[in-house]
Amino acid sequence: MSKIKPSKGAPYARILGVGGYRPTRIVPNEVILETIDSSDEWIRSRSGIETRHWASPEETVAAMSIEASGKAIADAGIDAAQIGAVVVSTVSHFSQTPAIATEIADRLGTDKAAAFDISAGCAGFGYGLTLAKGMIVEGSAPYVLVIGVERLSDLTDLEDRATAFLFGDGAGAVVVGPSQEPAIGPTVWGSEGDKSETIKQTVPWDRFRFGDVSELPLDSEGNVKFPAITQEGQAVFRWAVFEMAKVAQQALDAAGISPDDLDVFIPHQANVRIIDSMVKTLKLPEHVTVARDIRTTGNTSAASIPLAMERLLATGEAKSGDTALVIGFGAGLVYAATVVTLP
Repeated sequence: MSKIKPSKGAPYARILGVGGYRPTRIVPNEVILETIDSSDEWIRSRSGIETRHWASPEETVAAMSIEASGKAIADAGIDAAQIGAVVVSTVSHFSQTPAIATEIADRLGTDKAAAFDISAGCAGFGYGLTLAKGMIVEGSAPYVLVIGVERLSDLTDLEDRATAFLFGDGAGAVVVGPSQEPAIGPTVWGSEGDKSETIKQTVPWDRFRFGDVSELPLDSEGNVKFPAITQEGQAVFRWAVFEMAKVAQQALDAAGISPDDLDVFIPHQANVRIIDSMVKTLKLPEHVTVARDIRTTGNTSAASIPLAMERLLATGEAKSGDTALVIGFGAGLVYAATVVTLP
């Protein structure tokens, strides 16, 4: 017989507060067209993107995270010292160690909170939210701060016609805490590593140390390019449209609800055509509010879902207590979907 005492966590977990930060610089499509042969009409028709935000040197991964987190903590009505864990999802913190979460936890004023980074691309917020739910129910943290943050402008090849217009920067954060009723449903998540080549970094970091410079990609002026994100657009589009609608439906089924029960749909902001196709496939009723934050924010990977959530609540398009389906999907290929009650 085990001598270990049972955990004393909460019966359930919920999102208590949300916050976001978008860099001050707004970049229209015209700026992107300076380096690729395309048009504003083509970019809008293919992606829905009109503008995106790019960070200044001062708007670091840590700085943006702290701004978004401060808003989320205030929205939750708690003090930073009450946070027991900080989970940061990002692919654009370039220091291998230590995790940026430790710096964020310290600067926010937490009381030695557990802190770590995860790398799950555009599904990173869903992964972090699932981990946070487990911590609350298990009792290892009274409140958990989940952050999705990216400076994807640092990983964008501005000469790549397929991706130059896609990415933006920003941070979104939520505070997860105890609940007396179910408010974060079961997560449907997974990976398809056989498709890992469809979204990837162009050059691994070790090529700069051990590789032959002649094998590294060059820009139009003959300079070695910094690693960037590249993707096989059509393959990713087909996978997202056909497979992720199935995952979204599985998340609804796991939560025990139907599309008619939904108030809000917040998918990863990858592409408006993908979003619209998922809405059609899921047969979402007209009353369901659909996040299309990508139009003015671009694809911010792990930050896209919390940023879209914050905007919907701030504009009144969604309200506290609404039932929302959230789904993230991207490089790996990885995915995570769940149903939540909005804070």
